[in-house]
Amino acid sequence: MIYLTKHLIFTYLLLKFLPNRDWRLEVVKRERTYLRGEKHTSQEISLQPPTANLQQNPMKPPPFKYHAPTTLDEALSYFAEYGDEAKPLAGGQSLIPAMNFRLAQPELLIDLNNIPALAYIRATDNGGLSIGAMTRQRQVERSDLVAKHAPLISSTMPYIAHIQIRNRGTFGGSLAHADPSSELPAVALVLDASFHVQSQRGRRTIPAKQFFTDLFETALAPDELLIDITIPAKPARTGYAFDEVARRHGDYALVGATAVVTLDQAGACQQAQLVFLSVGPRPVAITQATSMLHGQTITPNLIDTVAEAVNQELDPPGDIHASVDYRRHLAKVLARRVLTVAVNEARDYKR
Repeated sequence: MIYLTKHLIFTYLLLKFLPNRDWRLEVVKRERTYLRGEKHTSQEISLQPPTANLQQNPMKPPPFKYHAPTTLDEALSYFAEYGDEAKPLAGGQSLIPAMNFRLAQPELLIDLNNIPALAYIRATDNGGLSIGAMTRQRQVERSDLVAKHAPLISSTMPYIAHIQIRNRGTFGGSLAHADPSSELPAVALVLDASFHVQSQRGRRTIPAKQFFTDLFETALAPDELLIDITIPAKPARTGYAFDEVARRHGDYALVGATAVVTLDQAGACQQAQLVFLSVGPRPVAITQATSMLHGQTITPNLIDTVAEAVNQELDPPGDIHASVDYRRHLAKVLARRVLTVAVNEARDYKR
């Protein structure tokens, strides 16, 4: 029954949001004969596209124009011309399925894969890190520079889907997609990352805390493109942690959490940040609960107190995968885990 309900809901959403309302539901009878000669008849629900559209356009996605610029200036000229009607193609791991379901119908697809200037990993002069938006996730995962300057990113990357996805998926594409269940937006927020975006009108920098505005929405203007992401250097005696709970490895997290803790020379907490994913329409930073750590020597009892207080700042949704109460329980458990790991790593700091 749950299986049927899930698929009915998905079908309803497709019909509700498809621009072309000529799609129709058909109930098809299937008859199967088993080895012992027993026959079984079942009914299956089928979503049928408009016949006319199939004759005119036999492909899954709707018709679109395609350009593959080789320079950033050329790409930006297309965004300036088409605005909202253009979509950038990076790894395509989210955009192409959405187009196949016709949930996304861009007039123009701008393929960024032929612009090498957007794919790089560089250390900055102040000890931070700069990652080009088109850098493959797998490259980020295996980079020694990332492991040295942004170890939290290195330890988080294996949680993202599977290797095959990370081979194609891009660092900037995941951030610009702004999926609230995605790991990288939460990590960028907890690390105080800066997003450098550009259009023909110029270049500007958007702090991570201002970049994610709502469900799958960012502060990017229609003619702007995410160019690179800068991760600032963290002080000595800083520890990091990421953890999540999913039904199985590679699935979207039911709840995820990431923490950064910095200790002073006396071992007291100088700064603590805690961010959750998959508990709202965007990454959620915890501020009131973590303020209890500032200036304190962090003990297991204090971490328990903070973990208990976390849910006062969360309003997670409930769905067929996890109830509100279960997500609140996971948030408390994960807060305890990541804070404990981050504090221990800060105490053992040797970099």
